[in-house]
Amino acid sequence: MLVVDDEPGIRTAVARGLTAEGMEVVAVGDGHSGLQAALTGSFDAVVLDIILPGLSGYRVLEQLRTAGVDTPVLLLSAKDGEFDQADGLDLGADGYLVKPFAFVVLVAQLRAMLRRRDAALGRTGQRVRLGPLVVDPVARSVSWHGDVVELSPREFALLHALASRPDTAVSKDELLRLVWGDEQAASRNVVEVYVGYVRRKLDAVGAGHVLKTVRGYGYIVESP
Repeated sequence: MLVVDDEPGIRTAVARGLTAEGMEVVAVGDGHSGLQAALTGSFDAVVLDIILPGLSGYRVLEQLRTAGVDTPVLLLSAKDGEFDQADGLDLGADGYLVKPFAFVVLVAQLRAMLRRRDAALGRTGQRVRLGPLVVDPVARSVSWHGDVVELSPREFALLHALASRPDTAVSKDELLRLVWGDEQAASRNVVEVYVGYVRRKLDAVGAGHVLKTVRGYGYIVESP
C-alpha cells in the first residue's frame, strides 16, 4: 500500500494500522513524492489525501490515469460535498473517504477496491499449470518447481495473460487490453518494460526461458 498524506499523525496512524492488518506500507508526505512512487505501478492500492504540498491529490490522480496507471486509489478529504466526491470519482478514483474517518471503514473500502480489481483482472479464474510453472489467479501466486516468484499485481496480470494461452503468441496490443484495460491506456514500450521485469524474476528461479519474445509482434509462454 502507498499512503500519501501530509499530516504526520494521520500518515503514521494509517501506516501502522495497515501494517497491523498484514499489509506492506510505504508512506510519503507530499504530492510529488506520491506521484513518483505511484507511477511505478508496484502498489496494490493508494491512499491519497487531496490537499497536499507541491501537487494536490487531484493532480496526482489525474497524472496517474493519464500515464495509464490504474492502481486503485482511495481519496481522503476534509470536504464531504457531493461535488468534491464527484470530481474525485470523475478523475478516476475508486473510493472517497471523508476525514475524520473510522479506520475499520478505511480498511473495508480498501479490501472492496482490491476485490473489484482482482475480478477485473480475472483473478477468480482457474489455476494455470505448465509443467513446473504454476500461476494461481485466486492466491495471486506464481511458483517454479515450488520456488515462489514474487510479482507485482501488474506483473502477475501480464504473466497470467500469457500463461493462460500457452504456446500462443500474444500481441503487445492485446496485452495492453488484457492487462492495462485499453490498448490506448499505455504505450507498447510499457509492455516491453514489464515483460523485462517478469523475465528477470523468472530468471532468478531458472524459468526465464519460458517467456519468449516474438520479434515484431509480442510474447509467448511456452510449455516446458
